[in-house]
Amino acid sequence: MAEITPDLRALPKSEGYRQLTEQVEAVLEGIDDPVAAMATMSALIHHGFGVLWTGFYRVVAPGLLRVGPYQGTLGCLEIRIGSGVCGTSAQSKQTVIVRDVAEFPGHIACDARSRSEIVVPVFDRRRDLIAVLDLDSERIGAFDQDDARGLERLVEWFARG
Repeated sequence: MAEITPDLRALPKSEGYRQLTEQVEAVLEGIDDPVAAMATMSALIHHGFGVLWTGFYRVVAPGLLRVGPYQGTLGCLEIRIGSGVCGTSAQSKQTVIVRDVAEFPGHIACDARSRSEIVVPVFDRRRDLIAVLDLDSERIGAFDQDDARGLERLVEWFARG
């Protein structure tokens, strides 16, 4: 199966996420493996929107996230729940948008080029937190509510499995 990774950067965000969601649904049809889904979503988001880093941090133990499938430079290997943007999202179980990471108390800089970030909690069908989806950008203010809605809708895939 030869899939095309579309460049979504020129589209309005809402349309880009609509197309991305359709493609993810088509590519993952019949798949029930969350790690394969994380890898696929990471690649499609990363290349589709051209961000600095895209990936998942999986819940591997009480209070601990570990890097999962991602695209970009090396990520932090482990993050404590409650620490940094990823840990804050995991603890609150809510999406966190950070306009400027320099203004986020306790920000964990895995890549010094990161200037803004969005982290979305990922739930399974029992509504248990299984991961967070993390996107970093080299631009301040790169993420907004359109990104939050689009990414939240995308990770609903995991709650259906």
